[in-house]
Amino acid sequence: MATTSDLKNGMTLDIEGQLWNVIEFQHVKPGKGPAFVRTKMKQVMTGKVVEKTLNAGIKIDIAILEKREMNFLYKEGEDFIFMDNKTFDQMLISQATVGDAANYMLENTEAIVAVHEGNPLYIELPASVTLQITYTEPGLQGDRSSGGTKPATVETGIEVQVPLFIKQDEKILVDTRDGSYLGRAN
Repeated sequence: MATTSDLKNGMTLDIEGQLWNVIEFQHVKPGKGPAFVRTKMKQVMTGKVVEKTLNAGIKIDIAILEKREMNFLYKEGEDFIFMDNKTFDQMLISQATVGDAANYMLENTEAIVAVHEGNPLYIELPASVTLQITYTEPGLQGDRSSGGTKPATVETGIEVQVPLFIKQDEKILVDTRDGSYLGRAN
């Protein structure tokens, strides 16, 4: 148990049985009336962002999230199998929990899995991953410096917009937050 004065950005709270991440908060002391805390929170399971107002000094439950470094091993049906890097225990994580991260994961991809009471909640990938282009149209001669882009399919199956000079079978860096092209991989 903690109070509203203990709030920090990134903290996970247990409110009425649901887990919420604090995005931002502000203590407000109006000229008249009691103080309160205005918060913006994101629901862990759905990603829904809401603004909540809490009375200052009330007790709140802090959820203990364990962030484990894991390795993605393989996909089995609709589920993903991850292995803990320290204990070598394997964990089965559903497609719904993995979400869009599946678009950027190859076998042996490192990821951080947030676990609460033994249940995986979400997956954090590195900011960028290296993926190989499996198909793209050839670029035209003379299109080396123009700012145009073309679609390219990478080895995970998603389509990324790349500059015209990128060729098939090249390795590129892809941003895992929005799926954008970042540059060629070394």
